[in-house]
Amino acid sequence: MRSLFRSRPEPAPIVEPVPTVFSKIEGAEIAAVFAGKRLAGDFYDSIRVSPERVLFGLLDVAGRRENNRGILNVAQQIFRTAGAELFSRPDINESEIMSELNLRLNRGLIDFSKGVHSCPAFLGCYHEKFGTLCYTNAGHTPGLLRDATGVSELRSTGLPLGLFSHATSDAPTVGLQKGAALLLVSYGVIECNGHHDKAAEEFGLDRVKTVLQSLSSSGAEALCRSVLNAIGEFTGHCPPHDDQTALALVRSA
Repeated sequence: MRSLFRSRPEPAPIVEPVPTVFSKIEGAEIAAVFAGKRLAGDFYDSIRVSPERVLFGLLDVAGRRENNRGILNVAQQIFRTAGAELFSRPDINESEIMSELNLRLNRGLIDFSKGVHSCPAFLGCYHEKFGTLCYTNAGHTPGLLRDATGVSELRSTGLPLGLFSHATSDAPTVGLQKGAALLLVSYGVIECNGHHDKAAEEFGLDRVKTVLQSLSSSGAEALCRSVLNAIGEFTGHCPPHDDQTALALVRSA
């Protein structure tokens, strides 16, 4: 006898972006660390796009994790396929290529979401031979570059991705001295609140700078963990309400 009740369809499998395996970089290292369980839209990735270039990025897609997995996957696909294609061209201009990659990501996110879906993003291309970094900062928190002169900010060069289809972003280049470190952190790091007498305070970019400045000889992963440990102490190790991610690139030679 056939059942009068229809069986419920199996739920669609939850698909996460492919886990990142950072490329080995001659004379430098790159790593990323996040705190606790993924809650929102932080996403990082890295691929080698030429014998001398490594492309990486930290994105902060708006929304909660259960609602934005699709757009995270699309962002990774575009980042990897467009990055590999653009940097395979002969005699490239890094600045033009980075701006083009930024534009493709922007339009891809708009097309997939069929509307506005904000996504601050920091994209960087590190050149092993020259020790240079060409980057775009689409409305992301400033990248922090520490070298012998102190800590400087790599501020926004354009609007967040996913807002306007024709928005462009400049792509400046900076040099990394031996021993220099680039640190990227997500909004969840900057905006987390303290505990007890610091409940009304945010961790803020200045505290991140202080941690970065105090660890002049740390490797990339140790630097990321030091930032997240400092956040834990600041918040009293309360469970985060937003993603907290740190990514670091350290030049060792």
